[in-house]
Parts: sequence; C-alpha cells; structure tokens
Amino acid sequence: MKTLNVDLGERTYPIHIGHGLIDSDLLSSVIRGHQLLLVTNETIAPLYLNRVLSNLTAFDVATVILPDGENHKNIGTLDLIFSEALSKRFSRKVTMVALGGGVVGDIVGFAAATYQRGTDFLQIPTTLLSQVDSSVGGKTGVNHRLGKNMIGAFHQPIAVLIDTDVLETLPAREMSAGIAEVIKYGLLGDETFLSWIEDHLDELIAKEPSALSKAIERSCKMKAAIVARDEHESGVRALLNLGHTFGHAIEAHLGYSGCLHGEAVGTGLVLAARLSHMMGMLSESDVIRTVSICERANLPVQPPKGMTPNDFLERMAVDKKNIDGRLRLVLMRSLGVAFVEEQAPMAVLDSVLRACCH
Repeated sequence: MKTLNVDLGERTYPIHIGHGLIDSDLLSSVIRGHQLLLVTNETIAPLYLNRVLSNLTAFDVATVILPDGENHKNIGTLDLIFSEALSKRFSRKVTMVALGGGVVGDIVGFAAATYQRGTDFLQIPTTLLSQVDSSVGGKTGVNHRLGKNMIGAFHQPIAVLIDTDVLETLPAREMSAGIAEVIKYGLLGDETFLSWIEDHLDELIAKEPSALSKAIERSCKMKAAIVARDEHESGVRALLNLGHTFGHAIEAHLGYSGCLHGEAVGTGLVLAARLSHMMGMLSESDVIRTVSICERANLPVQPPKGMTPNDFLERMAVDKKNIDGRLRLVLMRSLGVAFVEEQAPMAVLDSVLRACCH
C-alpha cells in the first residue's frame, strides 16, 4: 500500500492506494464515531456493498442505494441521503461513506458538507476517474439543468481509500473515461508523465496492475500538491479544469446522459489543444499528439453530432471559472504547461468551434 497526504494543516488527510483495501480493517480504523451512513448506487451495491459492510459490524450503520448515472446527480437524489440520515436520527457525528464513482462521491460529499452544517465523510472510489481525480480535493456538489456542478461546497474527506482491485469489474468504456483524466494530468503539468502514458496506454486499457498503480499514484500526487497550494480554486487549482469547460458544456447539452464525464473531457482536451494552437502556442504536431492519445484511449475527439458553436457558448457562459462575464479557459503554452486564459478571444474560439462542430 502507498499512502499520500493532502496537506491542509489540521485538516490533512491520507490517500491510501493498494490492493484489497475494502476487505481490510483500514476502513474502520479511520472512522471517528459510532454512526455511519454508507451510500452507494445500484450498480456498485451488488458487487461490493456486503464486503464493505462486513468490516463495519462495530458501527451503527444505515445504507442508501442511489440510482446510477450523471443524470441523477441532482437535488432530488441528494434528498434521499438526508431523509435516511434524519429517519435514523443521526447526529452531526455521523460519518458518511461514499462507495462508488464520481457521482456518488460528489453527492455524498455535498450531503456531508450540509447535513447539520457538516459531518465527516470518507471516499471509497470505485472507478478509475474517481480514483485519480474526483475523490481527492474536497469538491462536492450536484448538477443543475443549466450547468454542471453549479450547486456545491468545498468539503474535504477524512480519508480516501483507493482499492485498485475494484477496477477489475469496471467496464471498458468507464476505463477510457478515467484515462481521460490521467491524460489531463500529463497535458497540464508533466510532459514526462504524458510520454509515460503514451508508452503504457495499452497496459492501462488492459488494466495491468503495475501500470494502473503508477498512473493512480502519479495523478493523485499531482492533484494533492495542487490542492494543498490552492484548496478553494482561487489560483493554480483552476488548472485542473483543463478540458472541463468544453466538457461540461457537452454534458449539459446532452442532459447529462449518453456521454460519460471522461468522454466529454477527452473531447474538451482536444478542443483546448486546438484553441491553444490557433492562439499560436501549441504546434500542429502537439495537436496531432493530443488527438492521437485520446483516440488510442477510445475517447471521442469531436463534439456530439448536431452540437453547434452557439450551444457551446451558451453553456460555457455559466461556467464557474468565469468572472464578471469574462470567459476564462484553461489552455496550454506547450504540452505539460497549462495556464488560465483570463479572457478567451471569442473570434478565435468561434473559429475553432466552427471547424470542429459537425
């Protein structure tokens, strides 16, 4: 097992990465109380719920099984968690446990941030995407029909338990979605890691354990370092949104169904590379390289059919990074060096979108 720390002073917490963690006593050792609300979804429950519960017999446990899918990441689903906690008369000493992918983690984190003004919560991410990205850093929330993650709070977990064994049951499409976030880390801050991903991409797709462990550890280490510097995204943390403004627009346009988050991010990475090229930063070969690695990861590299430039611009206008009406985008000066463009050039952006939309 490898352990990394997200250094946030008295709120520092560990990220444990290893095999068989959901079957170990590590889970019970990090919980600071007697009441426990374990939340999962209808896909994960048959696979892992009983295994996790078998290590929690010393606690007063209640469970909530949510419907699966990004389209259920909303206030209505959030209320299922509140209702169960209140019906069990759980106090603010309850620990909420998120057993699932990014949707479960985000919803449970937001429930923990707001139930009786804040309780502990623990992340047990079960998808590659949640293991390398969404389970770390304390961003929690739900979607609104007009924008993704527009209702939420920063609320750090007490620990993140990443069991790499659970990826054995992850469908190939979900693996590719997770690899999109791994690629993002290489593109935004580590060209050497990007080259490693290119060299080991087939192994990642095939779920080769040592390659997966390396990708997860490196991604978490990069994110932990950025979060420690900028917990509330007032500066450098915005770089983690590379590809996401475009991707969130795609997801909102599709009604949060029919496209996985990582798939939308893959397209967003390509669009960010194309815009960076049009602004005179990335070379054509850099764009080709970005497209190639996303295609090899079985990610879409073009916007959904029928999505127009205006569709993008309307959705991107409500992005959380925007300030005073300025469209802020994360772009690349070179592969491995990202930055925040404080006011995206609309004429160039429109040209890129018109060239890519079909």
